Amino acid sequence: MSLHDALVAPFAYEFMGRALLSAVLLGVSGGLIGCILVLRRLALMGDALSHSLLPGVAAAWYFFGTSTTALFFGGLAAGLLTALGSALLSRMTRVKEDAAFGSLFIVFFGAGVALVSKLPTRINLTDFLFGNVLGVNRGELQLAAAVCVLTVAVFVVFYRSVLLETFDPVFHRATGGRGGLVHMGFLALTVLNLVAAMQTMGVVLALGLFLLPAVSAYLWCDRFMTMLLLSVAIAVVNCAVGILVSFHAGLASGASIVLCLGVVFILSAVFSPRHGALGALRLSSGRRPQP
Repeated sequence: MSLHDALVAPFAYEFMGRALLSAVLLGVSGGLIGCILVLRRLALMGDALSHSLLPGVAAAWYFFGTSTTALFFGGLAAGLLTALGSALLSRMTRVKEDAAFGSLFIVFFGAGVALVSKLPTRINLTDFLFGNVLGVNRGELQLAAAVCVLTVAVFVVFYRSVLLETFDPVFHRATGGRGGLVHMGFLALTVLNLVAAMQTMGVVLALGLFLLPAVSAYLWCDRFMTMLLLSVAIAVVNCAVGILVSFHAGLASGASIVLCLGVVFILSAVFSPRHGALGALRLSSGRRPQP
């Protein structure tokens, strides 16, 4: 097999081209979102958000059938109710935000399972959970492009507010920043990205597309902008590599992308010179007193 046949020829198929473009677009926006999730220790909240989409999807399926638009708005509504509801609960009651997230997530997920059991036709939860990137249609590709453009625009326009709210929210509020609005806006943007990734990656694997590039970049970088750029680069490259691996090996595309990202994360965790395991061992051995 020539290099052309291995790397270029698969994308001559239209469905492969759409899959690559969709994954890359979501990788760009997911790489940015993931950095904030990692730095603000919101990774588990992101997982709760992804699962809370189920009742919205099930309700949309019940009332409108398999309409992509209905499923999108149903999942978006459920995710926003979870995200904004937990933020409001944490500010208006003594319940902490992680507990509010966990409580609403359980309620919404239970409601989703109940709705699924009442559907007249059995819903295919496999695509909902794990996605079908090779089945992305033109509408879903346009949605991924719109969400990517919006996410990048938010980071460019509100970069200072995002930076301050991420690293020093107290100072941000003290200097007149609307920290609560920024926080809820970020949660809403996270939900929007999760819904856009629902068909491509599924709500379970989409979080891997957000977190793994960000965690890998975090192990190599000490500057926020560098981390953002490296996270996006890792996501984009591994989306392409994962889709090629899935094509040649006959594996599920979403899982292949996540596995490629997982390899980068493991290598980063071991070999990062300053923040990896080997670097920590070398540093600790250098501090031992000489006999």
